[in-house]
Amino acid sequence: MDKNVKSEIIAKYKQSEKDTGSAQVQIALLTERINHLTEHLKTNKKDNHSRRGLLMMVGKRKGFLQYLKDRDIEAYRKIIADLGIRDILK
Repeated sequence: MDKNVKSEIIAKYKQSEKDTGSAQVQIALLTERINHLTEHLKTNKKDNHSRRGLLMMVGKRKGFLQYLKDRDIEAYRKIIADLGIRDILK
């Protein structure tokens, strides 16, 4: 992910002027990286090292989603609708 894409994502999901680390921003950044890595794995099916990294990122994103769901259900619903990801179980 290049600098411009990252800046655009941060600008779209930030909560305040200097926000770069809120759950919404981190979920959006992880989703972008997950989508990029998924495309990579479609052409490189035997790249198991990247597949492991992908699974770790998905797990980390799930943790952020669970945190957000517990703290602010409306923000959680908004971000899963914006990013087009599935609702987490629990």
